[in-house]
Amino acid sequence: MLQSDACWILATSLRWCKRRDDKYRWGGTLLTKSLGAIADRLDVLIDRIGRITGWCSLAIVLVMAYNVLLRYFLRTGSVAMQELEWHLMAPICMLGLSYAILKDGHVQVDILFGHFPPRLQRIIEFISTVLVVLVIAILLKLSIPYVMQSYNIGEKSPDPGGLTHRWIVKAMLPAGFALLLIQSVAAMLRAFIPIIDPSAQVKSATHTV
Repeated sequence: MLQSDACWILATSLRWCKRRDDKYRWGGTLLTKSLGAIADRLDVLIDRIGRITGWCSLAIVLVMAYNVLLRYFLRTGSVAMQELEWHLMAPICMLGLSYAILKDGHVQVDILFGHFPPRLQRIIEFISTVLVVLVIAILLKLSIPYVMQSYNIGEKSPDPGGLTHRWIVKAMLPAGFALLLIQSVAAMLRAFIPIIDPSAQVKSATHTV
């Protein structure tokens, strides 16, 4: 009698533990899938904006070719078109920064990181992405008053015939930081997934490091 009771208690305990483990595993999988889906959507946004920004490269080539034709063939020039060259560099650099990091187009130097244990690597990745998010959020906040000041005073080119509405080109600063913040949040989510579910397979989150 005692032996059968002990077997029943043991079997019940094993079934309860199995249900608890299955529930934990299901919850962890659901959470990791949700975080991965959010990160994927953020990456898609950055990818599309980056591809659109790429057309600015063509625009700046056409503007420079136009300025060369004016200077050497027509012996004239346009201050506004010359300023437009470096105005177009602003969206290329600021809006294209997050896209370049997303595609691993930046330089990375890992001296010690590759020798660390996998779990320590995951923790370092997560902490580094959190720090990047905080720094970019601060830069975003600081850049907004800079643009608003230019807008309020109606800043324009000091040269005759130059471009007006200089606040537009300065607005590329907060816009670029906002996109970089989005990309960094996606990287942070991907760095967090292996911590809560070591068996999860995700893309590397070291884009922002």
